[in-house]
Amino acid sequence: MKWNAWWLPLLMAGTLGMIYILPQAGKTEESSVKMELPGSTNGWSFEKTPATQDEISTLSDDTEFTKAICMKARPGEVNLEGYFIPDRIDLSIVLSGHDLNNSIHRPERCMPAQGHTIISSRDVTLSLDKGRDFKTKRLQSVQTLKNPKTGKIVAQFNCVTYYFFVGHDQITNDHLERTLIDMKDRLVRGMDQRWAYVSASMWYGEIPWIADKEVTEAEADDKLRKFLTGLMESQIDWEQVKH
Repeated sequence: MKWNAWWLPLLMAGTLGMIYILPQAGKTEESSVKMELPGSTNGWSFEKTPATQDEISTLSDDTEFTKAICMKARPGEVNLEGYFIPDRIDLSIVLSGHDLNNSIHRPERCMPAQGHTIISSRDVTLSLDKGRDFKTKRLQSVQTLKNPKTGKIVAQFNCVTYYFFVGHDQITNDHLERTLIDMKDRLVRGMDQRWAYVSASMWYGEIPWIADKEVTEAEADDKLRKFLTGLMESQIDWEQVKH
């Protein structure tokens, strides 16, 4: 049977012609999240901490980091030295560089290297006082801390983590959806956007500096939700985010 290939030049011409129809990619739009943290908010104080060498070395050079240990006094609880006993939340915001594939990724990929064994994962929608809401991913894990010199286990903590991704005008808790949004934006809108990955974690159970009682999972979960919704009211430019 003779194969007719007369249509090949037309197909190639049509495909090449799409280059002139589609918007040119390359216009970079910034994430709607603010990288600069407040000194305090809603009773939480922020002690900024540097990114670890592992984080810096494994991600692209133009990746930006904002990390903080956030502390808030537990009402009416004082230790033997007379100091207020605090709750602690670990906050991290990682802003992608131009190489999205080497800037941010799902935390499930890097948390095991930080000693986490992930037990469960589910979607949770958080609502702001102003009526907006956004989807997050809730992880439950056990974190094992080891002595860096001997490798021996020094402590284990139950942990709740919430995370999500903030783009130029969209928020998602799904890494695949974020990738698909990027593909669509580059083809249809001619836009490269920088994404920020926001995560907040809190230990529960027996906490060394809270000697008289255990922190329940429900208590940690409630405080994390209130912390994130309170902070994100002002940390995200909601006028820029699509409804």
